[in-house]
Amino acid sequence: MERYFFLVLFVIFALWYLSYSATRLDRLHHRVETSWANLDGLLQRRAAVALEIAKSDIADPASSLLLTAAAHQARDAQMKTRSQAESGLSGALGLLLNDGHLVEGVIERDLLRELSELTDKIRIAIAMHVDAVTRTQMVRAKPVFKIFRLAGRAPLPVTYEFEADVL
Repeated sequence: MERYFFLVLFVIFALWYLSYSATRLDRLHHRVETSWANLDGLLQRRAAVALEIAKSDIADPASSLLLTAAAHQARDAQMKTRSQAESGLSGALGLLLNDGHLVEGVIERDLLRELSELTDKIRIAIAMHVDAVTRTQMVRAKPVFKIFRLAGRAPLPVTYEFEADVL
């Protein structure tokens, strides 16, 4: 009788542990999704600001054309080409900002200040996203998560190349 008690107790504990682990993994996946949504929103805003800069007096016609193309490509990119498009936009913005244009107008200064603030926010969002992905990957690598398939059909979260080269 005592043996059955310990067996039932062990089964209850094992079920509780699996439930707890699955809930934890679900929270980690949710954290990855929300961090990506935040990062995606900031990147979309950066592309919009880049378009505004391209239309302003900051950029010469050639830089304006390059920046406009890069911004549209970044806004419309699918997930497979997103990394390349965001890197292209970072490069175009870097070329424009490192070119040493004099900024005289208030609107232009505001655009550059907004771009600078947005870039800082993007760096923070990237750090949060990379941390969330890393933690989720670490948890999913544990044997208990693989054996009992606690991740279900959720895809393994990944980081993107562009996250290393944002301005």
